[in-house]
Amino acid sequence: MVSHRFERGVLVVTVESDPGITRRAVLTTEIGDLIHAYRPTPVVVVLEEAATGAPVVSAVLRAHHMCARLGVLMSVATHGAPARRLLEADADGVSPRLVVHARTDTAIDAAFVAAA
Repeated sequence: MVSHRFERGVLVVTVESDPGITRRAVLTTEIGDLIHAYRPTPVVVVLEEAATGAPVVSAVLRAHHMCARLGVLMSVATHGAPARRLLEADADGVSPRLVVHARTDTAIDAAFVAAA
């Protein structure tokens, strides 16, 4: 369901599939464990095409709240325009604001520059 790698000093967490509502908590825990293990490294969460449903969006928003509390920079990359709109709309009110990119390389570059 989740894989991770480092690119340019950025933790890239890729969500490969939608866990459904019953495994949303597991996804949230997996992402949170990676964030805690590698903090204060900036994080880019990449949502593959099969991972853009409401349970994934919910888990990513929970991870964003955690990152805000921990002072960890987090952004998201997804090709899916509906998922981008959901993430942007539901992330209002959290500081720093969640930045959602359409391209993974752009998200990683922006995280690298912002963390420098």
